[in-house]
Amino acid sequence: MTPAGRDIPALVRSRFRSALPARLGIALSGGGDSMALLHLLHECFGGGEVELYAATVDHGLRPGSADEAAAAGAAAARLGIPHEVLQWTDRPQDGNLQAQARAARYELLCGWARQHDIPVLALGHTADDQAETVLMRMARASGVTGLSGMAERRTHKGVTLLRPLLDVSRSELRRYLEDRGVDWAEDPSNEDTRFERVRMRKALEHLAPLGLTPETLAGVARNMSKAREALDWYVFLAARDLAHVQAGAVVLCRRKFRTLPGEISHRLLVRAFQWISGAAYPPRRVPMEKAVLAARSGSSVTLAGCRLVSTAKQVWICREYNAVNGETALPGQLWDGRWKIFGGDAKGCEVRALGRQGLAQCPDWRATGVPGPVLEATPAVWRGARLTAAPVAGMANGWSAETAGSEEEFFASLLSH
Repeated sequence: MTPAGRDIPALVRSRFRSALPARLGIALSGGGDSMALLHLLHECFGGGEVELYAATVDHGLRPGSADEAAAAGAAAARLGIPHEVLQWTDRPQDGNLQAQARAARYELLCGWARQHDIPVLALGHTADDQAETVLMRMARASGVTGLSGMAERRTHKGVTLLRPLLDVSRSELRRYLEDRGVDWAEDPSNEDTRFERVRMRKALEHLAPLGLTPETLAGVARNMSKAREALDWYVFLAARDLAHVQAGAVVLCRRKFRTLPGEISHRLLVRAFQWISGAAYPPRRVPMEKAVLAARSGSSVTLAGCRLVSTAKQVWICREYNAVNGETALPGQLWDGRWKIFGGDAKGCEVRALGRQGLAQCPDWRATGVPGPVLEATPAVWRGARLTAAPVAGMANGWSAETAGSEEEFFASLLSH
């Protein structure tokens, strides 16, 4: 049961800990949750202690969305908060519409925050949203990380995303707005049972009499979050003992990996795949379990744009050649979001994956100690169809290659999720 009459502004302020950002962005949809967030942050910081800015993403997916975005801007203006509407100009592709819209929303909002030098972006997710997330992940048989729900704080492309309302129920926020005479918009898609989240919302109405309330499930997420932090620490210690980064790949001592507890080995491998692929979200648990089995048994597997390659003593997690075949860049530019190549005469050259044919032209590649499938997905310098240099494969010819992320950054990533 949610405590009645809580001091919600004080709770929200406490989520910022001791260090307040000079500028704070607010993701404002115009719905009840984000409208409450807008007024709560104005109540907390409207005296000038923090500069507040708001932005609304107009996905343009239904009639009236532009009017709703304008209404959200008007609400911000009444509080003296600068506001901007961000348009989603890309049309959705086939597949999960809500997932595409969510990804676009984060991209647009974080881009807006960086443009305006806003280090922290506040999001209006509530205890109800957390409960729905936990239910959805239970339906997928998620582990500790999935059941820990949405993180209160995480970094996305240089912007800190903060959810200060995760312990506050939707009904509390509606009462807060009603007490202040503040109106809000209702998104009709919130009643569309074609969407999984809406179905989970309906299910919660039937589960509440059994004690499975949004507050209870949000509490489960908090407990799982604490367990996740403890597991992440032991993953970090294990990685320090048995992992290193070489040729842009994460390399594990196979003998030591096989002695790890199942959950630790699973989590270490998930993080390795995610770090190599650069994906925002980890692979699903079932295919990852197959990857862990492959690492333990000494076989190979491809997953999420990556490849796991086993040798007698090591397990290599690298990019899959098919995932980078077709990626091109000019020398000195970022290739595959991970590599830069410098040096030599760059006229008429471009950077492409080495591939099997390129590897065959590198006489000393075995001396590198790196498996061939790993080298095939590394960058090489090509002049038309002719291979000019492959620094990672031992054919430098005056060129050098370096990754954008260092070994220390990989270890740090194990504690940053």
